[in-house]
Amino acid sequence: MLRFIIVRLLWMIPSLVVISFLSFVLIQLPPGDYVTTYIATLAASNEVVDQNTAAELRQRFGLDQPMIVQYWKWISGIVLRGDFGLSFEWQQPVSGLIWERMALTLVLTFSTLLATWGIALPIGVFSAVKKYSIADYIVTTISFLGLAIPSFLLALVLMYFAAVELGQEVGGLFSEQYLNAPWSLGKVVDLLHHLWIPVIILAVSGTASLIRVMRANMMDELNKPYVTTARAKGLSEFHLLMKYPVRIALNPFISTIAWLLPNLVSGSIIVAIVMSLPTAGPLLLQSLMAQDMYLAGAFVLLICALTLVGSLISDILLALADPRIRLE
Repeated sequence: MLRFIIVRLLWMIPSLVVISFLSFVLIQLPPGDYVTTYIATLAASNEVVDQNTAAELRQRFGLDQPMIVQYWKWISGIVLRGDFGLSFEWQQPVSGLIWERMALTLVLTFSTLLATWGIALPIGVFSAVKKYSIADYIVTTISFLGLAIPSFLLALVLMYFAAVELGQEVGGLFSEQYLNAPWSLGKVVDLLHHLWIPVIILAVSGTASLIRVMRANMMDELNKPYVTTARAKGLSEFHLLMKYPVRIALNPFISTIAWLLPNLVSGSIIVAIVMSLPTAGPLLLQSLMAQDMYLAGAFVLLICALTLVGSLISDILLALADPRIRLE
């Protein structure tokens, strides 16, 4: 296992280099650059920028250099100095903009993951064991509703309920007095007080789909001969389910860890915009629209790095959960 982890960590280095280069190229593929977008924005408000000023801006931001030179300056700054560059739009270091957003995104992601798994696992097992019963039909109907309701619509309904019925502040993850305050116990409590609404919204569709996956996997495993053999040997029904079928049916859940974070970052953008959440999604979208390449590139690189780490964790957990899987 240790050798497998070390080899995978070493393979992540060239993978990240290739991913960072491809990300940088993809971000620069749209026609124009940040100065072009900036000039178009000024033109929309009847302000004109002459060619000399545009050339000076490109020289100041280094946009007049070949792409490979820009990439080398960017990636060498990250590797050698931990410097992710300067955001053109915000005129601030990228590292100062992304870390708090990524931290809040991770808090939201893992809270959603715990809620999704905590609800989907027992309900999926129950639905498979009690298949074609009234309770199974009710669970199936609710899961279909969860899949069908758009996230932004559910966000609006929950925001209305929280504001009108509970009298709670909605929008954002902090109250006004903690918005720019340093981290403290009171700020953490305030974060938890606001976190439940986006967690419920993001968990609904994921829970509904995982219930369907767990139900299908469990129904398939319950018909295997080893289950009949274990039951014939007198093993209690609860221990039988927990020791064999549930353990095997968990594989699809564990496999989703690899792409869970990028899915939540990209899939929660609409919810984050509707609820004014200070997470990575809205800032990533804004940086892509403004062609703020260093900021967008940093987000894409971090998401890819977390995807690689998630793949490693997923493989290790699969090997531990299912003895049929070997790492060698």
